[in-house]
Amino acid sequence: MSNSYQYQHQLAQDRFGLQVAARLSDAADQLPYDISERLRAARTQAVGKRKVVLVRTASRLVTSDANGTMTLGQSGWWDRLAAAVPLLALVFGLITINMVQTENRANELAEIDAALLTDDLPPAAYADPAFTQFLKSSSGQDQ
Repeated sequence: MSNSYQYQHQLAQDRFGLQVAARLSDAADQLPYDISERLRAARTQAVGKRKVVLVRTASRLVTSDANGTMTLGQSGWWDRLAAAVPLLALVFGLITINMVQTENRANELAEIDAALLTDDLPPAAYADPAFTQFLKSSSGQDQ
């Protein structure tokens, strides 16, 4: 809705500008030569010295000229470095998480191996299906 309103407003401004330009052009034909040449030189000079406005946004440099055209400017090396810091923090965090997870998994496996090797039963007993059946039946008798 607001886009169509802005579009209508822009069209109205364009039409008004064309009407003003047409009226000025009609009257320009009646001016003497020296005045029209001075006006032409002044127009050329004004276009050459149009005002450029710099606006600093949150993270980018925006330039705006007299016509209202805004463009993104080039950022300096400090801005590029500041943009890379979150990426470096993310990579560092992912590497740290991976190292911690790997160490935790290795510790868990070491605990299991130590429990198996220090137990009275040989490790082959845990792989025997009859031993598993024995453990199930003996746990039912204890209750």
